[in-house]
Amino acid sequence: MSRTLVRPSTPQTRAPLTGLRAWKALIEHHDVIDGLHLRQLFADDPGRGERLNAEAAGWYLDYSKNRINDETLRLLLGLADSRGLRERIDAMFHGDVINTTEQRAALHTALRAPAGARIVQGGVDVVPEVHAVLDQMAAFADSVRGGAWLGYTGKRIRHIVNIGIGGSDLGPVMAYEALKYYSQRDLSCQFVSNVDATDLVEATRGLDAAETLFIVCSKTFTTLETLTNAKAARAWSVAQLGDERSVAKHFVAISTNADGVAQFGIAPANVFGFWDWVGGRYSMDSAIGLSLMLAIGPVHFRAMLEGFHAMDEHFLSAPFGQNLPVLMGLLAVWNTDFLQAQTQAVLPYDQYLKRFPAYLQQLTMESNGKHVTQAGTRVDYATSPIVWGEPGTNGQHSFYQLLHQGTPLVPCDFIGFCQSLNPLDSQHDLLMANLFAQTEALAFGKTADEVRAEGTDEALVPHCVFEGNRPSNTLLAERLTPHTLGALVALYEHSVFTQGVIWNIDSFDQWGVELGKVLAQRTAAELTDTAAPKLGHDSSTNTLIRRYRRLREESA
Repeated sequence: MSRTLVRPSTPQTRAPLTGLRAWKALIEHHDVIDGLHLRQLFADDPGRGERLNAEAAGWYLDYSKNRINDETLRLLLGLADSRGLRERIDAMFHGDVINTTEQRAALHTALRAPAGARIVQGGVDVVPEVHAVLDQMAAFADSVRGGAWLGYTGKRIRHIVNIGIGGSDLGPVMAYEALKYYSQRDLSCQFVSNVDATDLVEATRGLDAAETLFIVCSKTFTTLETLTNAKAARAWSVAQLGDERSVAKHFVAISTNADGVAQFGIAPANVFGFWDWVGGRYSMDSAIGLSLMLAIGPVHFRAMLEGFHAMDEHFLSAPFGQNLPVLMGLLAVWNTDFLQAQTQAVLPYDQYLKRFPAYLQQLTMESNGKHVTQAGTRVDYATSPIVWGEPGTNGQHSFYQLLHQGTPLVPCDFIGFCQSLNPLDSQHDLLMANLFAQTEALAFGKTADEVRAEGTDEALVPHCVFEGNRPSNTLLAERLTPHTLGALVALYEHSVFTQGVIWNIDSFDQWGVELGKVLAQRTAAELTDTAAPKLGHDSSTNTLIRRYRRLREESA
């Protein structure tokens, strides 16, 4: 690591957030900022756009179009200090148990640590283990990509189908789409996650099982949706190949459950492991990313890991006032808790990043969508915003109307690149002109007097006014590469962690997904067993189940 880690000798006691002097100071300060418009903030400080920026790991952050001033930043940085953010960062990187409800470390940063680094977890240096798995993945990827790995009938693998859900799907498919430019085009990649049979049927439609490799991603090899799809894929493959022994040449697994994988028919040599200190939504750079490595190759995959690590090092060592994840995290807290923004739009101006907003939905909302503190007490402040978005310029013709003139305040993150991977005449200039214009329009708007000066009919003036004062960040990189993608994902990972520290919530558990799963397993049997005992749900659910049974039987 580039800096000596500071470890608190005893667990820190967390004072109630809203009772902190730093929090109260921000409340008082908000009353001042609330009366200021971004037009005035820029007029009073013409060099604001040249000052309120930061840069690291190939990314440039312009945060000058947020509704803040220097005093806001000073108070937010003071809040970070009062919440022990520095110590919490060090604890995460050191491998301390910071996922307190599950008694686990959150050591995803070890997945991209360079060989030779030393990170001890449970008395074991995990870095050699991480690189052993990476080497195993690379050898396998090279054999498939180069044609040495053959299917059961001797045909070359031409189709990869990744079966997972949550982080075992959202991360790999996002990164695959983002880095498709770098992919081997004679290998097609499909991603199956939904237990809806349509997902698997459409992904395998027209494929030759003799040329298809399935990657089953499940840490425990018990995830209901993933195992249901894996069993259906197994049946599809065996039906075409005619021999159960073919499974060993057409299925590999990412799992820690060696017995379950062996019972499925997957050879032990084709199991890629990972660790309980890797959370699902933080796992795309582990063996869960095998489908991505198959698509882009080990060299590009390692370049992505280097981008992750570069942002990790920046987060760990940079002063908070120039620290990209810290600044973005604190601004998210400001927008959520002081400006009362309930959502955040992520707007990549690059078609390759079309799945990035969906990926960030899980990263952000599964991490920080919590209603109690780490001590289990109810929060009395807002936590995670709702994250959504769409690539530009598509979104401009969909929901930007609301961004500009709607009643909700929606802070926006704009993401763009200065060079196109696919230059075509001046289209990239037009794309980026739209990005810059949208941030300007959101910030400054158009007054009634400016509308009248254009000769607009007075009756239309109210309809043509843009209030402006809508906050946004702009993230720019030179071009989309594996390195810049890795750094971008790490930037958001650490921004989410920063927010969680301020709110004193556990950003690494996800108890909220459990109840629906449990009830679904109970209900599944009731849907098909019409002789089951009397339904014991509420009247709404009971009525829906009965209606489903009736229509299902009529269809049959």
